[in-house]
Amino acid sequence: MVTPDPIRRFVEATNAGDTKAFLDAFTDDAFLSDWGRDFRGRDGVARWNQSDNIGVQSNLRIVRVAQRDGVYHARVEVTGNGFNGEGDMTFALDGDRIASLVIS
Repeated sequence: MVTPDPIRRFVEATNAGDTKAFLDAFTDDAFLSDWGRDFRGRDGVARWNQSDNIGVQSNLRIVRVAQRDGVYHARVEVTGNGFNGEGDMTFALDGDRIASLVIS
């Protein structure tokens, strides 16, 4: 399956260290949950980005992506100065942006 544009932009912005492009991939009222730590809205996503993503020089690679029940399930390989390894990300999209991201 081809990776949907909002998810592709999320990965590309992370890998480029481009915080503006990263935040622009999300809706203004986005929800992000990282193993039960919840972040809401653009400010919440920005805090997570600083503490767990671009702020720790993460590099992402989509291993596989599939759509089920209206959401996208991605297996992602992460390297950088934070978490390293593979994990699952579930994305709900709203048009051309990410409305929800759950990391587990």
